[in-house]
Amino acid sequence: MAVNSQRYLRRTYLFICTDPVHVGTGGYRLGRVDNSIAREAGTNVPKIPGTSLHGAARAYSASLYEKTNCAGQGQQKNGDTTTGHCGCCKICYTFGYTKSANSTESYSGVVNVFDAQLLFFPVNSMVGPVWITTPAWLEMAGFTIGGLPESWNTETVFPTFEHVGSLNLGWLVFNTGGRVTISNDQFSLPSDKRWNQMSNHVVLVHDNMFSHLVNSNLEVRTSVAIDPERGAAIDKALFTYEALPRTTVLMADVVLDDYRETGFDTDGIAHNKTSKENLLPGKVAWDSALDVLNSGLKMIEWLGVGGMGTRGFGRMAVLGIPKDETYAEETKS
Repeated sequence: MAVNSQRYLRRTYLFICTDPVHVGTGGYRLGRVDNSIAREAGTNVPKIPGTSLHGAARAYSASLYEKTNCAGQGQQKNGDTTTGHCGCCKICYTFGYTKSANSTESYSGVVNVFDAQLLFFPVNSMVGPVWITTPAWLEMAGFTIGGLPESWNTETVFPTFEHVGSLNLGWLVFNTGGRVTISNDQFSLPSDKRWNQMSNHVVLVHDNMFSHLVNSNLEVRTSVAIDPERGAAIDKALFTYEALPRTTVLMADVVLDDYRETGFDTDGIAHNKTSKENLLPGKVAWDSALDVLNSGLKMIEWLGVGGMGTRGFGRMAVLGIPKDETYAEETKS
């Protein structure tokens, strides 16, 4: 008897920043700020690397599953020995594992988490806050655009609201073309109050201007290093850092590549319970690796991603409902 099993599935998430988000590049640089954030090399547009999302999701999922030794690198000292990942739980199956520091037994995870790219970016204007985006990114996210000409110059923008004359986006002033419409039913956005507040305040800008506008309107803060012994500021230790501002919307893909033959139920634990046989928080059930990842990503709304977490940075929430797309199905006898 043939049984169809789904091996490849792509899930697309929309995230909205509920706090400023700082995912740094790991060092200082000469320029506008001391601590810069990660950017796409070709466009210079900020992004959140997939490694940051993957690491946060694993750590939070392992905590929910009460299996903290399977988070991160899994190197936990137990007396004189060092143990690694267990290799047989839902966390290890989803994200991969290495048994111990001296072991060659390891597996990659069955979920691939890709970079989160900017989709809507908040900018101050004379008509209040607006969210800028480009037709290319909207089409990539599955949005339908109405009323947009085939070509236009970089000095013109197209709002989703009525506006006649010039419109400033930060410190740059643009001419406005006609009103356009955007829609997307794939993420169930109309039922999300946050999207309904944004959708009538979107401005489409030329692809060539998007990077300039984003980098000119990033949030920049100044902090001072603290002496741990005195608990006071260190003299001449001011530093600046930048962040994606609150209400930025990003898009990230996750691909399930379930190449493992052992199956998801490697530890024999019920899908609605933790490794210690307690009910999973939130009354959820982990029926697949994507459910494990989804629980970890949702915890970012509480605990954040990236740096400066203790300074009020990092939280993101899932906007709408993630979109699933099946690529192929395998038939096993």
